[in-house]
Amino acid sequence: MPDLNDKRLARPEGAHVPHQVIVPAAPLRDQPQEAARLDTQLLCGEVADVFREEGGFALVRARRDHYTGWVPVAALSRAVMAPTHKVSALLTLGFRAPDLKSPNPSLLPLGALLTATGQREGAWIDCGRSGWVHERHLAGLDVFSADPAGIAERFLEAPYLWGGRGEPGLDCSGLTQQAFEACGVLLPRDSDMQAAWAGDEVERWQAPGALKRGDLIFWEGHVGIITRPDELLHANAWHMAVAREPLSAAISRIRKIAGEVTCVRRVNIARSRGVMPEWMTAD
Repeated sequence: MPDLNDKRLARPEGAHVPHQVIVPAAPLRDQPQEAARLDTQLLCGEVADVFREEGGFALVRARRDHYTGWVPVAALSRAVMAPTHKVSALLTLGFRAPDLKSPNPSLLPLGALLTATGQREGAWIDCGRSGWVHERHLAGLDVFSADPAGIAERFLEAPYLWGGRGEPGLDCSGLTQQAFEACGVLLPRDSDMQAAWAGDEVERWQAPGALKRGDLIFWEGHVGIITRPDELLHANAWHMAVAREPLSAAISRIRKIAGEVTCVRRVNIARSRGVMPEWMTAD
């Protein structure tokens, strides 16, 4: 279970007001400065509790995974609208009008939460402040994949971005978090947290045939997802992209940087879907 005293998850003191992300992906930084390190992203439609503001930034705690940090005030709205749809495409566009020639569309990542107004024009659905989105790129909130590895494979060759969750790139734990959330399973944000809470440990993972598609394999500070028993898919700074490579080659290369594999974990999708992790309800 992740340590709730960890500053990444700790609840700031004082009163808070819920706000909603109104941009495609809002940067959450470790300091209230534009040049501060990107820790993660809050995607469109996510709700975060705002505790205070400083220099154009808001200190927030994400409702989704309890991550705490500083988000630009301009990326948030105090008006919180209940989502009706989620983006099911890897990326889609929100247009200003129900016309694919409409200029200056916004880019919306997989998993963004949108609120439809009830208006539509043919295949176009009016998603209010997110624009008009094609129906083929939307899904109901209760529609889930059963294959996290398949979701991760859709990000193949996407650029590596520390703290990213899909727009314009993503990091190792952002990839695995996105992959499992598309299956209805909420994982913590960072790899060490995922290693502490992500299904059951596969104790004899080196044995022939022990690894299964969708297993998560961890190193100190890194995580990847197994697509085949001998293949790893991961967002990594070596390739500066989401890449697949032979597992044995990846283990040999990563050993020189991060040491040996620390653990392998397997998430039971059917058992975990829709279950609120205990660390999310601890406070």
